[in-house]
Amino acid sequence: MAIIAVTSVVLIFALVLGTRIISLKAKERQYIEKEQAILARVAEEEERAKTLEEYRVYVQTKQYVEQVAKDRLGLVNPDEILLKPNAD
Repeated sequence: MAIIAVTSVVLIFALVLGTRIISLKAKERQYIEKEQAILARVAEEEERAKTLEEYRVYVQTKQYVEQVAKDRLGLVNPDEILLKPNAD
């Protein structure tokens, strides 16, 4: 009778342990997926930061200032000649 009782307790512990292992493996998979998603987002943000840094450098150039002056303000360089079409 004692052997049956001990065997039953060991089997119950084995089932509980097996169930716990399965749930921990599922959580591990979820954490791995979250980690991969976060790493992908970090890579995207690093690329965005690089693009913004390149744009910041470009905005500080003379070429950018001239382009904005021409496009938004309609200004021209002193040595440029504006040709306007006739409104015939």
